[in-house]
Amino acid sequence: MQPREHALTLPARMVRVAVVAPAERLRDVLVAVADSGTVDLAGTLPSPSGEALEALRRLERSGGNGTPPALVTRDRPDIAELERLGAAGLLAGEVELARRSATAVGHGSFAAFVGWTPEDELPRLSERLVPLGAAAVELPRPAWPEPPTLIARRPAVKPFRPLVETFGPAPYADLDPTLFAAFSFVLMFGMMFGDVGHGLLLAGFGLALRFVRHGRLVALRSIWPLPFAAGLSAALFGLAYGECFGPTGLVPRLWLDPVDDPGRLLAVALAVGAALLTLSYAFGTVNRWREQGAAAAIVSPTAIAGACVFLGAGIFAAGWYLDARPLALAGAVAAGVGLLLLVAGFALEAGRGAVAVLQVAVEAGDAIIRIATSTISFTRLGAFGLAHAALGAMVWQAAGALWGTAAGAILAVLVFLAGNVLAFSLELLVAGIQSLRLEYYELFSRIFARQGRAFAPWHIPLAGKEES
Repeated sequence: MQPREHALTLPARMVRVAVVAPAERLRDVLVAVADSGTVDLAGTLPSPSGEALEALRRLERSGGNGTPPALVTRDRPDIAELERLGAAGLLAGEVELARRSATAVGHGSFAAFVGWTPEDELPRLSERLVPLGAAAVELPRPAWPEPPTLIARRPAVKPFRPLVETFGPAPYADLDPTLFAAFSFVLMFGMMFGDVGHGLLLAGFGLALRFVRHGRLVALRSIWPLPFAAGLSAALFGLAYGECFGPTGLVPRLWLDPVDDPGRLLAVALAVGAALLTLSYAFGTVNRWREQGAAAAIVSPTAIAGACVFLGAGIFAAGWYLDARPLALAGAVAAGVGLLLLVAGFALEAGRGAVAVLQVAVEAGDAIIRIATSTISFTRLGAFGLAHAALGAMVWQAAGALWGTAAGAILAVLVFLAGNVLAFSLELLVAGIQSLRLEYYELFSRIFARQGRAFAPWHIPLAGKEES
């Protein structure tokens, strides 16, 4: 049976554990826990001290090239021998083991550590500890500390995790928006970067990242599906716009020309933004409910109250445009209900008195302005799509104007190549930044009301045979 924490919309389920060890085998147990890298241990580490630290400092003063990553060995090493061999990494590992040992809570002949671990890792952790005479005991979850958050561990979702983690750690109670973030980012990027040729180049770069084994790009290898998917999205929008390295005619136009029909493009951008904002309000409603209960979900500007104002205003605008009075009236009522809920929520927080009334008025006005500006912000999807198409058209026209003679043909090819390199580089940067800006400022600001604490397991790898 698959554990619940692997649901795509929920963080990994955390359990509070106590690692209980015989005092005489404390180091062995710490080595096992450190090598497993599955426990986020509680407690403040003391300042480093002891024989291993002094040996490490002597090595550094003798001309070492800095302290390498810490390593540990199963058996307790001889500190003097490690210093003689210049094993700075193993010395650093012993320093960290000593610091963690100092945080143990002793009781008779046993010592214990408390921390958090993913529920599905608990059986494997217990299996490692049993041969050492130790145990990982699940504890009742206390009411005050919030568990750390570990999101989106499935391989299909992992490449897109940086989109969420760069914004900040999500609260443990919140839904995991990684899939939504990936979909919205790829969609928005493609709409602004719509060009078949440029999109396929970006997709090819993403695919090439998958096979990188050496060099500086190795660090980006794990996220290769992100540029690959963004490039394919751009290529699809390029087909819709009829753009392939500009308006070259290499591909058919399936929808519209951004330069000739910018109004319709901006209208569609607003519609896309409205759909994404609606989904973000849905996430926000569930998150407020899970964080603070039904009341918070109802009156929060990032949940039901804000959604009523947003959707009501949209329905009213549609009814007014279509001259459908019942539709306009329904939208006005929904927006009015949302406004009343907003005021009620702000009033509960502000208290009583003239200052509180002013505070409620300011906060309600600010919430309405934010809703309006957030919607308008999505016009940049069309605006930057138009800018990309216009830049491509300029390059194509400049190259065409030079074509004619042999020298002009050579110059035209150079202008076309240089112009496309410039357009690709500039628009790639702009579209990426603007997509992240819309993701974080407009969508995530509704999904998340606060930040949580990321799961940070204590991990020191076990040294290999050569290091040992």
